Amino acid sequence: MKENNVDTGLEGQSLPQLLEGMHATTLEVYQAIDEAMPQIKEVCELVYKTLEDGGRLFYIGAGTSGRLGILDASECPPTFGSDPKQVVGLVAGGDQAIRNAVEFAEDDEDQAFKDLLAQGINKEDVIVGIAASGNTPYVVGGLRDAQQQGIATACITCNAKSKLLAYADKPIVVDTGEEFIHGSTRLKAGSAQKLILNMITTTTFIRLGHVQGRFMIDMQLANTKLWRRGIDFLMKQTNLSAGEARDALEKHGSVRKALQNIHNA
Repeated sequence: MKENNVDTGLEGQSLPQLLEGMHATTLEVYQAIDEAMPQIKEVCELVYKTLEDGGRLFYIGAGTSGRLGILDASECPPTFGSDPKQVVGLVAGGDQAIRNAVEFAEDDEDQAFKDLLAQGINKEDVIVGIAASGNTPYVVGGLRDAQQQGIATACITCNAKSKLLAYADKPIVVDTGEEFIHGSTRLKAGSAQKLILNMITTTTFIRLGHVQGRFMIDMQLANTKLWRRGIDFLMKQTNLSAGEARDALEKHGSVRKALQNIHNA
């Protein structure tokens, strides 16, 4: 990781100083991602081809990294109407670790692949290990065991000298540098990981046909806001009134099906 001259003595700083300091270090995240774009592109291509061929994407991580993987996976079905089994996030310590830290769960280098086997992992799938340090045993062991079984692997790490790189077919190294609070990788490293995960799944599902124009044509109509978006989209794409668009959504259950039936009428 890069070493930056981050001010010490944070407890003595004013609120404006703290905010300005955090903001200044956060800006470094975007430069680090810019430098990693060639690697990000390769991972996005790997994930797209995997899902296009019917495989699945698995994220594995511990702590913040694991939670970010679960967050990204959980947002794919409502956003893109995807099968919940297409993108799966696993965190060291299991579901209870989503809200509360599970002591020493990340130190078991054999558990990740056991968790993956429980999900029916196979050679048609791809695994992305997420670890800021790149040395988390849960993640390193998971990619190691997967690679030995001929399963495609990738990683997102902030450490160019990490153990994880030896087991990632397609590594992403995003050098975000020293954190505002030393060692608190929920900050810059976590921000970088979230942005990269956004890129991976968003570009994949766009390329798989789940977006028309800039609209989430397969989104789940799970609340009033999304119903309004669906109605607005149908009105823009057709000559329907708001009431007619709502009726079409109620009848067909999705924006895509409603639009198809309107065009075929």
